[in-house]
Amino acid sequence: MNWDDLPAVITGFLPAHEAREADAAVSAFAADAVVTDEGRSHRGVAEIRSWLVNGGSEYTYTTEFVGAHRVGEGRFDVAQHLEGDFPGGSATLHYRFVLAGNLITRLTIEP
Repeated sequence: MNWDDLPAVITGFLPAHEAREADAAVSAFAADAVVTDEGRSHRGVAEIRSWLVNGGSEYTYTTEFVGAHRVGEGRFDVAQHLEGDFPGGSATLHYRFVLAGNLITRLTIEP
């Protein structure tokens, strides 16, 4: 699946997340959404906003879209390659989205 084939909520969220534009990024989530990153879950808009503002802020990195596929109704797996000054210097992460309509209800980020 190409970038242009992904739902707009995903193609809007990922660049906003990378640019640390918390207001734009958090607007992609449902009020009761859950984000799991580095094994920790962030529930609801306030916790997700805090994660967006503070998560990984000690590092600088770039991301590159690797690929994506639909894994079910409203479910997408987007692979992003990161390069930066974090431990290991590079990683490919899977952003596993669950959508309800045009909002993200669940996002799990893992290798």
